[in-house]
Amino acid sequence: MSPFKWEGPGNHLHLVIKLNPAEATQWSAEEVLERWRCLFKGAPIVQRYAGGESLTPVEYEAVDICMESYRQRLQSLSWFMKCLNEPIARQANKEDNCTGHFWESRFKSQALLTEQALLSAMTYVDLNPVRACIADTPETSEYTSIKGRSMAPAIAALVHPCTSAY
Repeated sequence: MSPFKWEGPGNHLHLVIKLNPAEATQWSAEEVLERWRCLFKGAPIVQRYAGGESLTPVEYEAVDICMESYRQRLQSLSWFMKCLNEPIARQANKEDNCTGHFWESRFKSQALLTEQALLSAMTYVDLNPVRACIADTPETSEYTSIKGRSMAPAIAALVHPCTSAY
C-alpha cells in the first residue's frame, strides 16, 4: 500500500492510495515480519521468534500463521484505515475529555481504474484546501502531501527508517 496523495483539512481526510496485493504476496516471511514490527510489537510468539529464541515445530507453525495474518493486514485498506483513524480518534477524545465515535463513518473508498480518474482524484485532493478557503495555494496548505513534497529535501533526514525502506 503506497500513499500517492493525502490531505487533512481538519475534520476529515482525503487519501489516494495505491493497493498492490501482488507485491505483498511476494514478500518473504522475514519481510512481512520486518514491516509488521515497524508498526506493532507482534504476538508474543512472534516476538520470541524475532528475538532469536529457539522454537518448537508447533511454535514455528504459529509464527507462520501470524505472519500470513500480518501479510493480509498489511495489504488491507480496511486495516490501514483502522490503524490510521484509531489513534487520531483516541487523541481527539482525550483532548475533548469524551469517549465514543470520532469519525462520522468508517470510510468511503472509490476505485480509480483509469489514469484520468487517478489524476482527477489527485487534483481534487491537492486543490481541496484552496477550494475550502483554507489556503491560498496548494503548496501553502498545511497537512497536505503537496506541501510535504515541496519540503521533502528539508525533511529527508527526519524520515523514520521503517518508512524509508518501503
